[in-house]
Amino acid sequence: MDPITGLIHHPYQPPEGFAAPQPGVFKASTVIFPDVATLRARDWRSRAGYSYGLLGTPTTYTLEARIASLEGGHQCLLVPSGLAAIALVDMALLKQGDEVLIPDNAYGPSKALALGELAHWGITHQFYDPMDPQDLVSRLSDRTCLVWLEAPGSVTMDFPPLASLVAACRARGVMTALDNTWSAGLAFNGFDLAGPPGTGGGADIVIQALTKYPSGGADVLMGSIVTRDEELHLRIKLAHVRMGLGVAANDAEAVLRGLPSIALRYQAQDQAARQIAHWLRGRPEVAQVLHPALPGAPGHANWQALCSGRDLAAGLFSFVLDRRYTATQADAFCDRLGLFKLGYSWGGPISLALPYDLSAMRSTAFGHWQEAGPLVRLAIGLEAVADLQADLAQAFDALR
Repeated sequence: MDPITGLIHHPYQPPEGFAAPQPGVFKASTVIFPDVATLRARDWRSRAGYSYGLLGTPTTYTLEARIASLEGGHQCLLVPSGLAAIALVDMALLKQGDEVLIPDNAYGPSKALALGELAHWGITHQFYDPMDPQDLVSRLSDRTCLVWLEAPGSVTMDFPPLASLVAACRARGVMTALDNTWSAGLAFNGFDLAGPPGTGGGADIVIQALTKYPSGGADVLMGSIVTRDEELHLRIKLAHVRMGLGVAANDAEAVLRGLPSIALRYQAQDQAARQIAHWLRGRPEVAQVLHPALPGAPGHANWQALCSGRDLAAGLFSFVLDRRYTATQADAFCDRLGLFKLGYSWGGPISLALPYDLSAMRSTAFGHWQEAGPLVRLAIGLEAVADLQADLAQAFDALR
């Protein structure tokens, strides 16, 4: 046999029984079958075996099982990003003539998807006020096939009454999907929003951007879709297969490495964020701090009802500057920061800051924040709180 052929078809197999803290990384497009009968009998819908790398490897199966457990679900699908998870749910469950309802304070790209591709495909949408269950009820119709939930709202951090929203949808037989990225499966269980576990008082689908807290390194893009209903899972998985959505083994490995420390990181960033949020409330430049765990913040009572048992609230919040400051000054404030970097996303080790224009993000019909000056969102990393406060203080000094 030629030496090169011998290298490719080398007979050596490492011994079984190797165990280590981290699971192995399996990279594959082609999966080898022992015989034709096995190949033909293999069911791609089952995790009892493997058929093609795009449909799963030991590495991705392991991550899916752990994310499903974290979220309190039974099945999980991995996709290339959190936005891909939202898009896959929409495309798997909606068709021409259907309508989807989206909270007005939802993640911006989710709303853009409805305004763009979904509208082009004949799928209509409405943006509802997530803080008012009656507004949602008034918009439900026979054409409503899916309602998105998100807690808290993107950027403005208003925490909705999730249990009431889910109950309104269940009363009409409408499916619900929850973006649970902020909670990361830790602050609350998206499948058990009302009543004891297993009573069906939660969302039908729970998605998450694993890009954030599960990864923890700000170096991976990935999303997850978790369900408890096998038929619903297979319905979404069929669309998953048809669209060829896969994740890289090395990315799955990175998330697997981040998961054991997720609770420690989440709690540390949460506590640091609360300290800084309380400190900001005493600054004369700040008109309002938007943090769901702070009394008086929009939706605080809803957060308290759902999350106070675990007392977790992530490391993300916003603050509104006094009305005497302009958007240009808010930009200058962010430019002045040193430890806080300018960038999207959150959940990583480095603290981030971003100014936002609410007028371009929200319907004028809704709004539970104080109308004052510009808004700045902070994502707290793992730096020392005193150093982050000093960085903010010097930027405030320059602002004045």
